[in-house]
Amino acid sequence: MNTMHAPLIEVRDLRAWYPVRGGVANRVISEVKAVNGVSFDVKHNEILGLAGESGSGKSTIGRSIIRLNPHTSGQIRFKGADLADFNSREIHDFRRKVQLIFQDPYASLDPRMNVEEIVTEPLIVLGFPLSKRQRRQKAAELLDMVSLSEAYLERRPSEMSGGQCQRVGIARALAAGPEFIVADEPVSALDVSIQAQITNLLGDLKERLGLSLLFISHDLALMQYLSDRVAVAYLGKIMEIGPSDQICSSPKHPYTEALLSAVPKFGEGHRAGKRIVLSGDAPNPISPPSGCVFRTRCPYAIGECAEIVPQLSERSPGHLSACIRTDVL
Repeated sequence: MNTMHAPLIEVRDLRAWYPVRGGVANRVISEVKAVNGVSFDVKHNEILGLAGESGSGKSTIGRSIIRLNPHTSGQIRFKGADLADFNSREIHDFRRKVQLIFQDPYASLDPRMNVEEIVTEPLIVLGFPLSKRQRRQKAAELLDMVSLSEAYLERRPSEMSGGQCQRVGIARALAAGPEFIVADEPVSALDVSIQAQITNLLGDLKERLGLSLLFISHDLALMQYLSDRVAVAYLGKIMEIGPSDQICSSPKHPYTEALLSAVPKFGEGHRAGKRIVLSGDAPNPISPPSGCVFRTRCPYAIGECAEIVPQLSERSPGHLSACIRTDVL
């Protein structure tokens, strides 16, 4: 396989099921199907947005890819190589090439450490042969990359705002020179004005460093602005995936349509569309519905939806949807 044209990350039929124990003997009585047969690629120098409600499996997918969470079955390939075949040295190298940006900037930073210690910790843990002076210089360069001055090196998280802490978290993620970053709801805990700054920063870093990102969020408006492509997850499955402009302007799945109806539209030429309110709550992932997992909340559901498990099929070039009702969208 030509690695120059192969995807950076390939996910095939990924499942992450977690046991539920109960009874006097504490036996496994059922399983939570957090991720249930997910497949997609992330290309080189691409931002793939992963959208969906809370409980859709977004974070579990991201953490499974970088081996932070165990997965039950399926295949994850990095540059064409199956992670399951990696030896300890290859796993160590993989750790250098993938990183995570956390949702809560305060909870993800050790309050006992200053910024220099936080940013240089990956260099120490991953065994980079740098002196203390070289590590400090590297930390200053990383802070400059995220628009913070060298003066922040001595500060602690309690002395910074949420936006500044998230910039430090991003600098830490960049320390080892990664090629792929999972950004897990990186702006949801920030003020709206700061969200735009962090979003712009991630877009700039992607272009400047040639990074690939899995950008996890529930906000499709952010997805349309930042992502090259968008995947929409529901109850551990991918409902739709395609170019961000097509997903946001012409959705081909009822769940995506409902999510987009909640996005405010402003400016000339944007009229407020009809708000689609989904009935009830998402089903329990322990016992998902038969057929299409979205059918219990879908306004277009018919009898066959309970019997047929829809597969992702191409509706236009590069735009796939898992819905048998091709006559409604």
